[in-house]
Amino acid sequence: MNFSPVLPADFASRLIAWQQQHGRHDLPWQASRDPYRVWLSEIMLQQTQVVTVIPYYLRFLELFPTLADLAAAPQDAVLAAWSGLGYYSRARNLHKAAQQVMAEHGGVFPLQCEQIAALPGIGPSTAAAIGAFAFGQPHAILDGNVKRVLCRFFGIDGYPGAKKVETRLWQIADALAPASGIEAYTQAQMDLGATICTRGKPQCLLCPLQQDCVARIEGRTGELPASKPKKAYPERETVMLLLRQQDRLLLQKRPATGIWAGLWSFPEVDTTLQAENWCQATLGCSGEVQPPLAQFSHAFTHFRLHITPLPVYLLAPPAAQQPSMQWLSIAEALQAGIPTPVRKILLELR
Repeated sequence: MNFSPVLPADFASRLIAWQQQHGRHDLPWQASRDPYRVWLSEIMLQQTQVVTVIPYYLRFLELFPTLADLAAAPQDAVLAAWSGLGYYSRARNLHKAAQQVMAEHGGVFPLQCEQIAALPGIGPSTAAAIGAFAFGQPHAILDGNVKRVLCRFFGIDGYPGAKKVETRLWQIADALAPASGIEAYTQAQMDLGATICTRGKPQCLLCPLQQDCVARIEGRTGELPASKPKKAYPERETVMLLLRQQDRLLLQKRPATGIWAGLWSFPEVDTTLQAENWCQATLGCSGEVQPPLAQFSHAFTHFRLHITPLPVYLLAPPAAQQPSMQWLSIAEALQAGIPTPVRKILLELR
C-alpha cells in the first residue's frame, strides 16, 4: 500500500467555508455546548442516521434532562427510552458512563479527551467530537464518514478498518486538523460524508474538495474506500413464545450479557415442539399451542436471526413464575424496554 499523500494547506479552510454556507446548522444538539447533550447526540448518531435520531434525542432529554437524572434512573427506564433505536449496548454504556461521571468526577463531565475516551462506550473519535463541540478542543475525529472522505481524497487503497490503513488515516486526520475553527471543521467532515461524499452516488460536483480528489480524478469513487472483506453470514433460528393469559402476554428479561442484554422479550425455544415442555417446566401449567404466525428475519451485525412467533394460550394460571418475568398488556409491553422484533410482533397483535 502506498501512503504518502501531500496534505493540502487549504483542506480545512475549504471544508469550513463549505460548511458555513452549505452545512447543517439546525440540528437540535447544535444549539448547546452542554457536554451532556453533545455526548448524547454523538452516541445516538453512532451507526444511526440523523433523521432517525432526532425524535429519540428529544424524547430522551425530556425523560433525562441532565446527566444526574440519567445516572439516577433505573436501567429499565433508560432501555425503554432507547427501545427501537437499536445497538442497545450504547444505552447501557451511556447509563454506566453517567454513573461513572457522578462517582469519579463529581457530576462534572470531564474536560480532557483522554478522560472522556475512558468512559464506557466512548472511543477516541467520539471523545474528539465531544471535545470539539463542547469545549472547542482541536482534536481530529475518524468516524466512518471521515474515513470515506480521506480514502477517496487521497486515493488510499485497503479496507479502512484494517489496522495498518486505520493507523495511517489517523495520522492524516491529525495532520489536517486546524488549530482554530475546529467546531465548524468537525461538523463539515460529518456533513460532507453524510450528504455529499456518500457511500453510493457521491455528488462530486458539489464537493469543495473535488479539484484534488484522487477518486474523482481517477474515476474510482465506486471502489474507494475498499469494502470490508466478506465473511460467511451465519443464519440462526428461534421460536418466540407469545404466552397469553387473558389479555396479558408474558415477557422475560434477557440476561445481562449477549444480544438484547437487559431488555424485555418473549421467552424463546429452539423449535415449536418444545413450547409445551417449556410451559410445564417453567410455569408449571399446560398451554394450548396455536398455529405459528409468519416467520420474519432480523439482521444483526454478525448474523441473521429468523424468528417464528408462536401463540400459546395458558389453560390454567401459572403455578410458578420467575422474578425475571412479568405479565403485561400489549400497551404496557410497548412502553417497556423491548427489542425491535418484539415491538414488531406486539404492533401486529395490537
